[in-house]
Amino acid sequence: MREYNIDFAKYSSLKIGGVTPVVVLEKSDEEHFSTMQEYRYIGHAYNLLVSPNAPNLAMLSKEFDYILESEEWVEVGAMTPSGKIFAFFRKHNLCGLEFLQALPGSAGGLLMMNAGMKQYEMKDVVLSACVNGVWRQDLGLAYRRSAICGLISAVRFRKKLGFREEVLQACKMMRKTHPKLPSCGSCFKNPSGDYAGRLLELAGLKGFMKNGVGFSEQHANFLAHKGGASFEDALWVIEYAQKKVQDRFGIYLEPEVRILD
Repeated sequence: MREYNIDFAKYSSLKIGGVTPVVVLEKSDEEHFSTMQEYRYIGHAYNLLVSPNAPNLAMLSKEFDYILESEEWVEVGAMTPSGKIFAFFRKHNLCGLEFLQALPGSAGGLLMMNAGMKQYEMKDVVLSACVNGVWRQDLGLAYRRSAICGLISAVRFRKKLGFREEVLQACKMMRKTHPKLPSCGSCFKNPSGDYAGRLLELAGLKGFMKNGVGFSEQHANFLAHKGGASFEDALWVIEYAQKKVQDRFGIYLEPEVRILD
């Protein structure tokens, strides 16, 4: 276990935040994971908005960036980036994770929020995960959420032949609407029977910016950063959007971005 100061204005995908102490956990710490309930884990800091004053932050070391396989599953360390997982599945003609080509993040973070694109989700491929040092199958995966309480150190995916090129191309087409600016991806979860992006656009928030942070002109539900914004600016924009949509449509938009303050 070591502690480093991480500059989230450089490390996070949104490029907002300050220099904050983060505990880095090694393989040698694994037997103690179940007792480390006070920590909040940041992974690769995609889809995160981190306050400069956020306490008790932790991440896994590069030892947890690996891929192993058996006849029935592919095991991936929680810090393994999505691009590396996608490349492995494509190279070995495996199906189920084609959407990762267009979805950044680490294996642990992607599982924690059951990440996906449209109808393609992590839960369709996940067999089990190592949580607090114990392999579990009951992960409670649902739309952009899970019932996981604790530290994910590894994930096992179902091994099934048949990489789907048509799914990859469909995800690439969806990716074309994503902004090129630093972003945390989707800011809000889609409410039942509707789309957050549609509601934000109708509320006049597509392209709305405050001090360099706001909603993309390409996709209204993408929180994007042109530069110079603070954590407080981004938080204000999120809360302002929630109020605008609530006032106009009577719908509460639940954040998909994780806010650590």
